[in-house]
Amino acid sequence: MPRVPLRWVLWDIKDTLLKVRGSVGDHYSKEAGRWGLSLHPEEINAAFRETYRRYSSRYPNYGVSQGQTGQTWWIGVMRDTLAECKVNDPALLNTMATNLYQDFCNAEKWEVFPDSKTALEQCSSLGLKLGVVSNFDNRLETILRNCGLLSHFSFVVTSEAAGMGKPSPVIFNQALQKCGTSADRVAHVGDHYVYDYLASRSVGIHGFLLDRDDSHKEGDVPQEHRVVTLDELPSRLQELVIE
Repeated sequence: MPRVPLRWVLWDIKDTLLKVRGSVGDHYSKEAGRWGLSLHPEEINAAFRETYRRYSSRYPNYGVSQGQTGQTWWIGVMRDTLAECKVNDPALLNTMATNLYQDFCNAEKWEVFPDSKTALEQCSSLGLKLGVVSNFDNRLETILRNCGLLSHFSFVVTSEAAGMGKPSPVIFNQALQKCGTSADRVAHVGDHYVYDYLASRSVGIHGFLLDRDDSHKEGDVPQEHRVVTLDELPSRLQELVIE
C-alpha cells in the first residue's frame, strides 16, 4: 500500500529541545544563598536524585491519580531535598521550595539546544504542523513561551494534564485527537528509547530517537530512525512528506 503523507511532528521537550541550565544543585544553592545558607551543589544534586526517585516511585506522574498536582508534587520534592541538606525551618523550606517552583518558569533556568529553533523552523517550512507531547507539569507552556519556543506549536499536551505520561498510549492518543489525523500521518521526536521511540511506534506513529551523545548502540533502532542532532531530522521527515 502507498504511504500517506506526513502532516504532523510531535516533540518531546526536556533533553530534546532544551535542558536545565547547569545543574539542579546550582539553582537550589543560589536560592539557599538568598537566605544566608551555604549549601554545596553536589550535596543538593545527590539529595535531589534520591528524593526525585522516591517521589516518582511513590507518586508517579506528579501524583495526579492520587489527588496531587504538579505544583504540590514539585514543592514536596524541593522541600524534602533541602531538608536532606539540613535545612530545618519548615516555614523557610516552604518559602524556598515555592520560590524555586516559580523560578523554574524563567528562561534563565533553561538552555535551548543550538539546533532546536532551526529544526522547528525547517519542519514548519516542509508544511508540517508541530505539537508537544511531554512528561512535564503544567508550567510547560509558560516555560516554552519564555524560551521563545511556544509559537512553533499548535498544541501542548503534558502528562499532568493528560493524567498519564509516556510510555502510556493514553497521552499519545490525546495528542492524535488534537492532530485530527491518523497515526501514520504523524512523527514523534524524543531522546528516550522507551518513552519516546518505542512508545510512539507502539501506537503507529513514526518514532525518531534523538541520540545526542551517540550512545544507543543496540541494533533495534534502524539508522533511518535515529539522529544524533536535530539538524539531521528535516531531511528524514521530508522522505515521509509525500503526496
